[in-house]
Amino acid sequence: MSLLVVGSVALDTLETPAGKVEDALGGAATYFAYAASFFTPVRMVGAVGDDFPSGVLADLEGRGVDIAGVDKLPGTTLRWSGRYHKELNVRDTLHLDLGVFGDYQPEIPASYRDSEYAFLANIDPALQARVLGQLNGPKLVGCDTMNHWIEGSRPVLDELLGRVDMLIVNDEEAELLTGDRNVVKAAAKILASGPKSVLIKRGEYGVIEFSANTIFAVPAYPLEEVIDPTGAGDCFAAGVMGELARSGDTSPAGLRRAIVYGSVMGSFVVEDFGPKRLQSLTREMIDERYRQFVSLTDVPA
Repeated sequence: MSLLVVGSVALDTLETPAGKVEDALGGAATYFAYAASFFTPVRMVGAVGDDFPSGVLADLEGRGVDIAGVDKLPGTTLRWSGRYHKELNVRDTLHLDLGVFGDYQPEIPASYRDSEYAFLANIDPALQARVLGQLNGPKLVGCDTMNHWIEGSRPVLDELLGRVDMLIVNDEEAELLTGDRNVVKAAAKILASGPKSVLIKRGEYGVIEFSANTIFAVPAYPLEEVIDPTGAGDCFAAGVMGELARSGDTSPAGLRRAIVYGSVMGSFVVEDFGPKRLQSLTREMIDERYRQFVSLTDVPA
């Protein structure tokens, strides 16, 4: 089924304990589109400048990503530079140039407006709301946000949360959003604000899903080495939304399966810089790790 993503497209300079790369592909929509394309056709909405490598869009198109919603504008592509600490959950932003994304106002192509599944990646909630207002009654809307928008655009974000079905945030964002450090209490407050489910990412401790009547938790997949954690959350969201769109199963069981696939995609992307690991993946590798992931929690009745 049709899956739309709106978000940033960027060129990143990344420094981690494993090394440094310049002009790596980045941006939430980029990571999401690569990861979700293993599950279902993706419609991508974003903006790039004159300096964006043309081959990237061709590669995405070859993977089943519809790029008609990617605006090519005069100017420079969003550029971000960051350095990760030894504890990879801590990073410093060294440089940020919004480029063409600074004044971007997304317009959805007419052919996208019937999208049944939509993911509003981490951008200004006013832009997320703008996109949502152009869609014709999607079946399921997922949403991401971050500390910057929680602190600086709270009224707009609160209004948006009343219109989405699923919110995906990390534990720090959940606490900032609700004032509760306890994830159970924080999730209850988020659910009361509108979303039918909330997925709280907890880094190396995995993810917990909360809905009105259920709680579901999965661990993080054990890895020998993490090269670059950039985009892990976007790929997690892509696995969740991609599997839901592929199967059309939004039942509790369908969501749980999708969460495991999301965790699988997040575990792959961190094995190399940028989305390079995704570019070498096959669906068979994904399904094999899914089976390995399930076996981690296979407890006899």
